[in-house]
Parts: sequence; C-alpha cells; structure tokens
Amino acid sequence: MAEPADVHFLKAAASLTPSGTRPPPGPLTAERALELFDAQLGSRHLDLAARLLRSRGEGYYTIGSAGHEGNAAVAAALRPDDPALLHYRSGAFFLERARQARERDAGRYARDGGPDDPPRDPLRDVLLGLVAAADEPIAGGRHKVFGSRPLHVIPQTSTIASHLPRALGVAFAIERAARLGARAPWPRDAVAVCGFGDASANHSTAAGAVNAAVHCGHLGLPMPLLLVCEDNGLGISVRTPPGWIEAAYGSRPGLAYFAADGCDLAGAYAASVRAADWVRAHRRPAFLHLRTVRLMGHAGSDVESAYRGAAEIAADLAADPLLGTARLLVDLGAATGEEIVGLYEAKRAAVLAAAEEVVKAPRLASAAEVMAPIPVPRRRRPEAPKASAASEPVTVAQALNRTLGELLDERPGMLVFGEDVARKGGVYGVTRGLLKRAGGARVFDTILDEQSILGLALGLGLAGMLPVPEIQYLAYLHNAADQIRGEAATLPFFSAGRYRNPMVVRVAGYAYQEGFGGHFHNDNAVAALRDIPGLVIASPARPDDAAGTLRACADAAADDGLVCVVLEPIALYHVRDLHEEGDGGWLAPLPGAATPIGSARTYGTGRDLAIVTFANGLRMSLRAARRLERRGVACRVLDLRWLAPLPAADLLREAHATGAVLVADETRRTGGVSEAVLAALADGGFRGRAARVTSEDSFIPLGDAARHVLLSEEAIEDAALALLAGHTGIR
Repeated sequence: MAEPADVHFLKAAASLTPSGTRPPPGPLTAERALELFDAQLGSRHLDLAARLLRSRGEGYYTIGSAGHEGNAAVAAALRPDDPALLHYRSGAFFLERARQARERDAGRYARDGGPDDPPRDPLRDVLLGLVAAADEPIAGGRHKVFGSRPLHVIPQTSTIASHLPRALGVAFAIERAARLGARAPWPRDAVAVCGFGDASANHSTAAGAVNAAVHCGHLGLPMPLLLVCEDNGLGISVRTPPGWIEAAYGSRPGLAYFAADGCDLAGAYAASVRAADWVRAHRRPAFLHLRTVRLMGHAGSDVESAYRGAAEIAADLAADPLLGTARLLVDLGAATGEEIVGLYEAKRAAVLAAAEEVVKAPRLASAAEVMAPIPVPRRRRPEAPKASAASEPVTVAQALNRTLGELLDERPGMLVFGEDVARKGGVYGVTRGLLKRAGGARVFDTILDEQSILGLALGLGLAGMLPVPEIQYLAYLHNAADQIRGEAATLPFFSAGRYRNPMVVRVAGYAYQEGFGGHFHNDNAVAALRDIPGLVIASPARPDDAAGTLRACADAAADDGLVCVVLEPIALYHVRDLHEEGDGGWLAPLPGAATPIGSARTYGTGRDLAIVTFANGLRMSLRAARRLERRGVACRVLDLRWLAPLPAADLLREAHATGAVLVADETRRTGGVSEAVLAALADGGFRGRAARVTSEDSFIPLGDAARHVLLSEEAIEDAALALLAGHTGIR
C-alpha cells in the first residue's frame, strides 16, 4: 500500500514553479540547501524502506523521522566533532553529520586510514540496523540506533528522556576534561547537542537534567549544552497542548531560548546557527524549540486515523518539510520541480538497492555473539601490596577515606562527587579531607538529584576520566536506577563495545542503623542492581575488604571501562569491635592491593557448617559462629564480598568442604541475594544440605520495630541448629 506522504510529495513537487518571490537573505545558500535536501531525502527513503522491509518480514524497526527532517539544519549548524545524543527521529541529522565528516576528512582516510571505524555509507549503515545485521557498525545488530564513534554520535535507544542526564554530563565533561588535562575526544570549545521530543520534555528525567544544566550556569560553571526539542505535538497518540513547550521553557532564567519552524529549512538553519553559536560563545545551556510535524504515524503499526482527524493529517502532509525545502530550492533557482522529483526518485533507487543487499547480511547467530559486548571482569593476578600511608588498624569509613585519597593521588583523572561529599566530607565522614587533598575541580558537591549525579558520571567517563559518584543512601538510588540500567550498562551492548562507561558508584546502604532511619536510611533492596548484565557489585564488610574492593573497582573501571557499584554497609562504617567491647576485632590495616573481583573470603576451618553471608551479615555470622562453637558446631564463614559476579567457585569449595550450607542474607527473602546463592549451589551440583535465613519481605520501619523484620544473630544461630539437627553432637 502506497504511503500517503510519498504520494503527496511526488504530486506536489512535480507541479512546483517559482513563486516569483526571492527568499529573504540568510545564512543558508542554495548550495548548502541542496546538501541538506539530500540528507532529508535519504532520511525519508530510509523510513519508506523500513516499512517495506517490515511488510516483507525482513525488517524490525519502523519508528521513523518523517516530518522531522528539519533536524538536518541542526547538524549543519554544528561541527562534526560536537558530541551528539540524538532523538530517535534524527535520521536527517545523522546523514548530514556523516556528509560533514566526509567533507572534512576528504583524502584523510585514503592517506592514513584515519581513526577507528571511519565513516561508511550512512544509508547502508542505517539499513543494516533496520534488519538487525551483525555487521551493522554501531550496535552490531542488537538494536537500531543512531550512533557512530568517528561521527561523535553517542548511541541512544528510544527510552524516553533517559539520555538527557548523560548529555548534561557530556557538556560538563568537555570543559572539565580540558581543565584537568584529560584526553577527551572533543575539543575544548565543543558543544554537546541533545535531541528529544515534546512528549519527552515532560518527563521528570528531562526536567531534572534541564534544571541541573541551568543550575550549573547559575553557578558560573561551563555548560555548553544545546537542547533540541522537536515538537510535533504528539506523544504517540497523546497531544501536547499548543504553546506548552514555549510556556514551559521559553522564558526560563538561565536558559537561552530559540525557536523555528522545522518545516522551513532556511528558518530552521538560521535559528540553529544562532543557537549553536550562542552556546559555543557563552558556554551556557540553550533550548532550541523546533516545531515539526509527524508523518507516517508513530511507527508502522500505528493507525493514526484512530485518534487524528483527516483534516489534521492532511494539514501535516501539506507542511511536509521535504516539500518546504523543494519550494525553497525552486525559488532559489537551484532546481525545477521536475529535477526535484528526479532527485527524490534517484534517492529511492539508491536506498532500495542498498536494502536489497543488507537483507542478505548475516545476523547474530548465537547467545555468545549477542552477549559479546557485555563486559566481563578480567581475571587479574593478585597484586603485590602497595606502600600505604596508613598501616595501623582502621574502621571501614577510615579505610574507604584513605583509599579514596590514595586513588586520587594515583589517578589524576579521577573525580569524587555527590551530595555533601566536599565541604562536609560526607554524611558519615567517608570523604572528609578529600576536597583539600585533590581540589575543587576533582572533589565537589552536586545538587540533590541522583539522576544528575549519575548523568555527570556518564559524561565524564566518556571524556576519558574516572568518575566516582556517591549516592547518599541506597533508597535514593532507586530514583535514578535507569541511569545505571538503561544508560551506563547498555552503552557497550548498543555500541558493540565501541563506547564504554567507566565509573565506580559508591552507595551507602543496608540496614541496622541505631536510633533513626526507617526505610529511606535503612534500605536493603539490591535486586534492582543484581539483574543488570555486566554490572560489577562489591559488598565489603571489613575495612581491608572495603579498601581492596574499592581499588579493584577503580582498576576495572579505568582499565576495562566497567560500571561498578560499591555497596557500603552504613552500620559498619565506624564499628571497632567484634565480640566484646574494646577487642578491636573489626579494625584492620589497609591491604594496599586490590581484592580480586568475584573472590570470596573464608573465616575459620570448621567442617560442620559453612555460613555464607555478606555485609552486615558477616559480623552477625561470625558472632553466631562463636556461640555455635560452644554448642559443638564447628563453622566456617564465607564472606561473598561480591554480589556480581557471584564467587561461585569459592562458594562451592566451602560447601563441599562441609556438606552443609546456611545462607545468612540481610536482604529480603524475595528478590534477595540468597536466591542467587542457592541457585549457584544447585547449578554447581551441590547435593548437601542447604537452607537460608533472611530478613522479612518488608519495608524497614523506624526505631526498634526494625528488629522484627531484619535478620539477627539469634535467627542465624537458630537456623544453623535447625539445619544440623540430628547430624552433629549439638549441646
């Protein structure tokens, strides 16, 4: 079935004649208009080809750019080395960016090969994504995305507004990297551009990112961010009220506002040039409101007539940006109506010819191929301990503080930031003194917005630095979990490993705080992190392990680009004793070396029972094991230390050594860590006795009521006795 947009354009273009009115002078020349028209034509025919391929069962993605082709003007106003995080309707932008790069690098690749992955045929590359071909050059057939490392287009999926915090981070990182001497992939005067739709502008993630950008500008911090809202008035079928985007963003202090009709190429180009030049000169955020139309529906499966009237659809067809550019070219004397039709059909033929080729391309053929870009921690040889300034026994908080200081000394590109981390030194003193030690460019406070904190990390990591953001409490992370799940962890997957997101996220978490707290200060929900592919999760309990796992995460992030989370047990930050007051049993010297990722630690050699635990559970289990020993039960305690990857080999070793395993899990029974431990035992062929004791499936209340729902030493002891009943000489 013919697409109305296709039929309407051909009919209208064929009848075009000069209007007799010369377009007003502006920055867009006839030559540049022809170049941008070529990008617009390519984008339109990619959309038409996507529908054709889907109808034949050979394509998988039909969300197109039809009606948004005016974004070619935005690309034309920027440089090919300006980092771009694109809206999923940015086909014309992508094609124009590729043309710019080819023009800039003419002869360069023939001479010396240029950088990695030199620009190829962008039409064919997009088509490879539509058919999920394995040799698609950015995602490798894993998703259809606009992305290219040599074009400085950072791949984004179609998640709503989730890329705006990263765009904030990229803009922040441009100047900060130059200031710190980091080897960023963008020049110091670069502009970060971020595209999104009018419906996305209403999302809390977008609102938070815009607020953070304006806040940075208010503080005088460089924030060269161009926000481009492509406003077609619809979020699938939900209408954006007329005038809403301008009302919401048009007069916000600290945010320069520019507007244009995206169906008028000359006007869109002039406004884009003004906006881009303003951001480049002032290093402050700007908002470009590009009014567009949406042609061919939201996607191939969308029946627009179910929620839009015929007159409204016809009005959008009449406002087709391709037709607007065709009229401009005719009035400029650059082409006739007949020549416009010829250009249109020539582009159709080129795209369809490429489409017939890509359908023959190989697809991903196995789980291993699909999962190849998901990072796996390297097996590292144990390090020789480094000389440490602190050899005396310290607490967990002191170990973290001193290790962070040493890492800042060793790694000039490392930055520590978050709520209260600089002047105050952290709510629990973990970052005290680091501001004085490393300076305000590397240790700084942020606004109270976890999405923006992680967005800064997402941008700083791409700029070649090592971000170490702090999330003040585990419950606060849930406000921004998608920045780790949907942005950080997916980037290597959707770029076939060409992009990495190095970062170490420190999170104060778990329960057992005395005197106050409740759910938000005693959160023990870790399931949202544990199921993210490729994420490394450290969960240290003792001071030496806190230092060692932090070092290991810093190494893995900096050297291998991994995303790491360190879950720090708040209740153990300042603990000094283990069994009796004054015994100093919870103090330890800094190890001076990294703790191998995925390695557990065993305490004791008992042959009756292995208690498997982590974090606060370690201290409780060691205390329970001492009491069990008095009752004739010889225990060993295994501290997992890592929740991902789980130390399965160490777990199975200790399980087979005792024949009985009790998992002491301070997280919840449903969705907690114990489920994974028992599954690992079963998968590893363990046939001995196994049980678990956990906290209840409850939120954590305030005060002493928390004891009713949290794991306790007494519960561990009782569960051990129940598991071993009839098998040992228990007294």
